Amino acid sequence: MEIVVAITGASGAVLGVEFVRKAVDLGIKVNLVVSEWGERTLRAEGFPDPLEMEGVKRFDNANLLAPFSSGSYYFDAMVVIPCSMNTLSMIANGISNDLITRAASVALKERRKLILVVRETPLSTIHIENMLKVSQAGGIILPPVLAFYHKPETVEDLINYVVGKVFDQLGVNTGIFKRWGKGE
Repeated sequence: MEIVVAITGASGAVLGVEFVRKAVDLGIKVNLVVSEWGERTLRAEGFPDPLEMEGVKRFDNANLLAPFSSGSYYFDAMVVIPCSMNTLSMIANGISNDLITRAASVALKERRKLILVVRETPLSTIHIENMLKVSQAGGIILPPVLAFYHKPETVEDLINYVVGKVFDQLGVNTGIFKRWGKGE
C-alpha cells in the first residue's frame, strides 16, 4: 500500500506523527507533506523533526511536480492528520495552490480514499458546510473524537484509538485499540 500523508497546522501533531510511525511499522509506503504551519505546530508541540525515518519520503508543500500531484500516478489513499480548517476550506472549494491541496484534489477526482482528521472546536457553520462538501465529493471526515468504552489508561491509549480508526478506514486492522464488545 502507498499513501500520501499530510500534516497541517492544527493542534494534534502527535496524531500525524504516530500515524506515520505506525504506517511505516506496517510496511506502508508513506509520501509525507508537511505544511509551513504544520512544521510550526510540530515544533510547538515538541516534535523538532520526528519524521526523518526510513520508509518515509518527504516532499516540500510547494513542489507541485511531486508524482502524486498527478492523477496518472497511483497511490491508494491520502490522509490529512491533523487537518486544519484552512486546509479543509481549500479542499472543499477546489483550491489547489500547494501540494497538499493538489494531492487531495487528485484523490477526490480519481475516487481514491481521502481521509481528513479535522481538528477544531467548536465548529462554525462554515466549517460544517465545508466538511459536508468534502463528504459529498467522496472524502471521509474523521474528527479525532475520543472514546472511553475501552477504558483508556494513558494519553497513548487515546491517540491509538484515533489512529486506529484512521487505519480502519484504510482497511488495515492494526489491533492498536480495544473494540466495542471485544474481550468483555
